[in-house]
Amino acid sequence: MSQRQNLQGNHACALGAIRAGCRFFAGYPITPSSEVAESMAAELPKVGGTFIQMEDEIASMGAVIGASMGGVKAMTATSGPGFSLKQENLGYACGAEIPCVIVNVMRGGPSTGMPTRPAQGDIMQARWGTHGDHAIIVLAPASVSEAYSETIRAVNLSESLRVPVIVLLDEVIGHLVETVDLEAIPGDADTVRAFATGPREGFEPYAVTEDMVPPMPRPGDGYRAHTTGLTHAPSGFPTQDPALAEAALTRTTDKLVLHRDKIESWRVRDCDDADLLIVAIGISARAAQQAVKELRAKGVKAGLFRPVTLWPFPEEALRDVVAKSGARAVLVPEMNQGQLVLEVERLLTDRCDVHALNRIDGEAITPDEIATRVQEILA
Repeated sequence: MSQRQNLQGNHACALGAIRAGCRFFAGYPITPSSEVAESMAAELPKVGGTFIQMEDEIASMGAVIGASMGGVKAMTATSGPGFSLKQENLGYACGAEIPCVIVNVMRGGPSTGMPTRPAQGDIMQARWGTHGDHAIIVLAPASVSEAYSETIRAVNLSESLRVPVIVLLDEVIGHLVETVDLEAIPGDADTVRAFATGPREGFEPYAVTEDMVPPMPRPGDGYRAHTTGLTHAPSGFPTQDPALAEAALTRTTDKLVLHRDKIESWRVRDCDDADLLIVAIGISARAAQQAVKELRAKGVKAGLFRPVTLWPFPEEALRDVVAKSGARAVLVPEMNQGQLVLEVERLLTDRCDVHALNRIDGEAITPDEIATRVQEILA
């Protein structure tokens, strides 16, 4: 049965999370992500879930961590200033390998910035916002249907890999309204984290397993657990033993490398013979897609590479696309002073010229701006 409806990107995030089995949301209203919380407040009680409006973003992240440790799929949503406040507890979730999902709808910054205007200035913060080396996944939808499907995927990846997952939208995608058939989008609530089974004696909450994802003890099942933000041994207890400390941190980051095929996702358009490749996310990728269409109509061979999984970045896929197309230049349009372009330069600096197109005035980059810059580069 079709469930076609006009749906906003923020609402789609909420519905996707619920479909994936999320049953707890703690948050604090903040423009331009408030509609995620509004939808969760209305929809969670219908499926037996719990919505709590906390006193601030720090407490919201703490509540989500607590709910997840209790065995519930949990999520929060915020924007720039709130995302900054969540970083300490987000680091705890990374270190303790606590599944959770954080929706960040980007707005202009820094500080209070431009609350109602779009930006893409949290790209690097999403990856490195909390201190220290840590494992994290960031997904970047570019449509309302992807806001729905990628939030489903975020919950599933978080649960199956015991890692926080960020759904990173810009304000335009968050407030964009498109017609979506929810029934036609695959997704379910079958993905459940691995809980401890077998003998309770000798159980290690951070045991080294073949898939690098240690089973979690479920409260009430009788397994001893110790959870801490301190660097810990497989027992869960703090350690400063160099070998154990290195092994603990290496496992959490290597875990994402091992499961890269499951995590990484990207989209390409007209890349096979592209002279110039555009790399973009969110609304900038939507503008780039239109620019590619218009450029192709004029005989200009442009293509688009859009990372859906922003972190870990699909680096081998991008290198392969550039190599196969023979592109001699890459353009990275983004609504910041240059963040995504740094990653592209790192990957392609020895293969082709990398150019940036930036905008930080609260307006989205237009297809005409991208098309003009492409023609200037190829001239």
